[in-house]
Amino acid sequence: MKKLKLGYAPTRRFTFSEVDAFKYKVLIREKMESFGMDIDIVDLEGLNEEGLLYDDHIGADQIVDRFRKEDVDAVFFPHCNFGTEDTVARVAKAIGKPTLLWGPRDEAPLEDGMRLRDTQCGLFATGKVLRRFNVPFTYVTNSRVDDLVFERGFKNFVAAANVVRQFRKLRILQIGPRPTSFWTMMCNEGELLERFGIELYPITLIDIQNAAKKVEKANGPALKEAVSYIHNKLEVMAEVPPEAVTRVAALKVAMKNYAEASGSTAIAIQCWSALQDAIGIMPCLANAILTDEQIPVTCETDIHGAITSVMVQAGAMNEAPTFFADLTIRHPDNPNGELLFHCGNFPVSLSVEDKPKMRRHFLFDDHAPGTHEGEIRGGDMTLARFDGDHGEYSLFLGKAKGIQGPYTRGSYVWVEVNDWPLWEEKLVKGPYVHHSVGIHANVIPALYEACSYIPGLTPDPVDPTEAQIKAWLRGSV
Repeated sequence: MKKLKLGYAPTRRFTFSEVDAFKYKVLIREKMESFGMDIDIVDLEGLNEEGLLYDDHIGADQIVDRFRKEDVDAVFFPHCNFGTEDTVARVAKAIGKPTLLWGPRDEAPLEDGMRLRDTQCGLFATGKVLRRFNVPFTYVTNSRVDDLVFERGFKNFVAAANVVRQFRKLRILQIGPRPTSFWTMMCNEGELLERFGIELYPITLIDIQNAAKKVEKANGPALKEAVSYIHNKLEVMAEVPPEAVTRVAALKVAMKNYAEASGSTAIAIQCWSALQDAIGIMPCLANAILTDEQIPVTCETDIHGAITSVMVQAGAMNEAPTFFADLTIRHPDNPNGELLFHCGNFPVSLSVEDKPKMRRHFLFDDHAPGTHEGEIRGGDMTLARFDGDHGEYSLFLGKAKGIQGPYTRGSYVWVEVNDWPLWEEKLVKGPYVHHSVGIHANVIPALYEACSYIPGLTPDPVDPTEAQIKAWLRGSV
């Protein structure tokens, strides 16, 4: 995944201090770089002596041309004084990417009564003109460069922009149709393409079976590396024969090859039961390994789950793996506790054990090998679900934390939420299902903000609420 590119277009207006505007252009750039985010900044240096957007000395066309050539993913217009609202709006409209509006808080007037910047006043003007141009934008409260609210808002905007860019380029490798009895996994492929530009790349189970056989027969470096990974990271139980380890590794390599060749960033697979008849293994561990490698794989051909997975890991700047879980049963003692579970697909890196166990499947009659079992670590996490029906789509968002709970088979973690009956009602009444995507990071504000740039997708936060998210972004809490 290439780095996110941020167009940096600091702006000033001629009636205020040029010296102070230039000073803040430099201070803001230094502060952005101090945040340690792995992004590329595309600035205006070389377009004029100041590297600032102002009046007609540096027109919108020149800035648009640079940002388009650099293929920026988002644009930031810090107002170093009042700013030039018309040019800002023209550039933002032409680029059509997530747009951040902010300016450093003004100092007190000088002793002679003169003011150097009037930044806040300019922000009011630019916000109005952006609305006139029908440009959606993110606003961070007028604050000092060193204030927490600026750091928080800037980082959240970059994460939201990362969600938007990956959402807009989504292609999902679909391996097989949904299981016959899983009506919950229905999706409208045409509508996903028409509404959001999301593409599916369908292949059959025969295709992946043949590809895995070729990988196994070739016995190349990728297969050997995958086999070595399994033996190094997991305890392969005696019930799992050596050939099953090789087949799981071959399936993992074949799936990754297909994803890379098709330009897919996520995979949805029909994990049972035809695959067991064809190859004799479960794909759970292969799914887990790929998800750890930032190619999330969802079970039971859950296309909406795959979309969610890409959005969630993008919200964490692709620095943490997701896990794809069933919302399964309530905690026997905690009224707000719930079991997050799946057969054996949670990333190995999340396991509480140094070497989780590779086993046969505990549920299906054939007990095919290929799962890995064990509890994953708790802590704070986000749970999310992209879903829709009747032409309307929303994004469920909630926070949870890991708690102690009874042992169970498969890969699992017990969590506690603020008000499980509220969650349950919202999930049952829809448009959601029993599948969710978790991550050990707070990506709720980023996902919430990303929805403002995705027409047709409504954020649906349960905890924190929409009002609480907005207050956090304003720095009120």
